[in-house]
Amino acid sequence: MTVIDVWMQHPTQPLLEQEMFESLRRWTGQLPDGEVPLDSTLAAMDEAGVERGLICAWYGPDGPLISNDEVAGWVRAHPDRLAGVASADIRHPRLAVLELRRAINELGFRALRVVPWLWGLPPNHRLYYPLLAECVELAIPFMTQVGHTGPLRSSETGRPIPYLDDVALDFPELAIVAGHIGYPWTAEMIALATKYPNVYIDTSAYVAHRYPPELVTYLRGHGRRKVLFGSNYPMITPAQALSRLDELGLDDEARGLFLAGNAARLFPG
Repeated sequence: MTVIDVWMQHPTQPLLEQEMFESLRRWTGQLPDGEVPLDSTLAAMDEAGVERGLICAWYGPDGPLISNDEVAGWVRAHPDRLAGVASADIRHPRLAVLELRRAINELGFRALRVVPWLWGLPPNHRLYYPLLAECVELAIPFMTQVGHTGPLRSSETGRPIPYLDDVALDFPELAIVAGHIGYPWTAEMIALATKYPNVYIDTSAYVAHRYPPELVTYLRGHGRRKVLFGSNYPMITPAQALSRLDELGLDDEARGLFLAGNAARLFPG
C-alpha cells in the first residue's frame, strides 16, 4: 500500500545543535549529533515503504535552521521521492510573501509551513495573514503545529481554539493541515476538522499506538478523509510511527486514505 509522509525534515547541523531539542533527545534517544547524509533519510523512508516524503524548511527568529534552498537541493537530487515545503520569516511580511512565491513558482514547493512555537506567536497573529492570503492565491496548503510543544518552548501557541479556529474563519478557502494531533487538546482539533471542510490533522510526532482514543475513533469513522500520516522524522522514523498501525482496527478504505489518499488529494502530483 502506498505511503506518503507529510511531515519530515532532513536535519541540518544548525537544527540539530539547538538546545531546545534536548527534551526530544531525552524522549527519543535517537536524534543524531552530527551531519546526516541524505541517503539516511531515504533509507528511513524505504524501511517503512514510504513512497513520497514532504520535507520541510525551518525558519525562526534566529534565521533559517533549514533553508528553502537547502530543501530545494535535496528535492532536485531525488524528485521521485521528495517534495518541498517552504517556510519564511514572518516578521517581514512583504519579503516573506516574495520568498513564498519564489519557493512555489521557482523551486516547485507544495505548501507553506510555519511552526508557531518558534516565533512565540499563534497563527491568528497579524504577521501570518499576508502569507495565509498568499497561500490562497497560490492554491497551496498551510501547514502548522498544534498541541503541546515537545521542545523547550511554550505550548500556548499550539491551542487549536481560539487560534486555528480564527484562521479557518478568516480564510475559508485555505487548506490547513495541523500537525502533531493537537494533544492535549485533541478533541478541540477534531472539532475544528469536523467544523471546517478545509481543516485537516496530521499525526506527526506520534507513533500509532499512542494516538489518543478520540482520534482513532475519528479515523475509523467520519474523519477518515481528514487525517494524514506524518512521522516527524528524524525525531521519529516512519517505521516507528507505523509499527503498530494494525492495532487501530482501520478498514481498508480508512487505511488507504490515511496513509496516502488524503495527502495525494491535498498535494496533487
